[in-house]
Amino acid sequence: MKRMLIGLLMLLSVSAFAQKKKVAVVTFYANKMVEFNDLGAGYDFLLQDILKLRDDPNFNLAPMLQNYHDNFFNDYSKAFPFELLPETEILNSEAYQNFTPKYDVKNYDAANYLVYDGYKYIYEGFMGKDNEVAMAKMFADKADGVMFVTINFAFEKGFGIGGTATVKMRASTRIALYDKNGEKVLAFTENERSKKTGVMVGGVPVVKPEKILPMCESALTELMGDLKKRIAKIVLKSDKKL
Repeated sequence: MKRMLIGLLMLLSVSAFAQKKKVAVVTFYANKMVEFNDLGAGYDFLLQDILKLRDDPNFNLAPMLQNYHDNFFNDYSKAFPFELLPETEILNSEAYQNFTPKYDVKNYDAANYLVYDGYKYIYEGFMGKDNEVAMAKMFADKADGVMFVTINFAFEKGFGIGGTATVKMRASTRIALYDKNGEKVLAFTENERSKKTGVMVGGVPVVKPEKILPMCESALTELMGDLKKRIAKIVLKSDKKL
């Protein structure tokens, strides 16, 4: 009987040790401000067109964000060596709902970002330490770490010159993971360019929703193509740092 009890305790111990660590995704959004740095100097005048695009209701990134979100949680998450907490545990948390991040967009320009339903825009990265630590501590009793997920789009030079020049779109995603103390475990950006091409009229991209949306969708589709494999290689040993 004693041997059986010892054996059972050992099994329970091994089982507990083998349990995967848990991570809370605390922000999930797309940036509606299409970048144009790759076009080179002298394109500052494009900002007005980009702002109009951002505010145009026809420039609807919601279906793309939904698609990426669903693939992220249902497929890409399987590549992680840890488990993601159910979203309800984060989004229904009173502490999360009442949290005001540093660089809260309501005090800046909320129109720049399309945040997935229920999430908050929470800045992470350069000078983002306050948010990273606050999120880590908020979920320290449930999770071994916290994750920030974002999507960005940017113009990229295509081919040709002058009146025959073209433009592409590049979609990128940043995935950043912090431990329960708010220390960075890893942060990486994966990106891919669109198969669809836009035109430049007089060397200037045509910034219209009907022209830009298909390029964004094409770029994101290309990015998602083998993203699970890319993630698997990058995060392979990240659980040991949590």
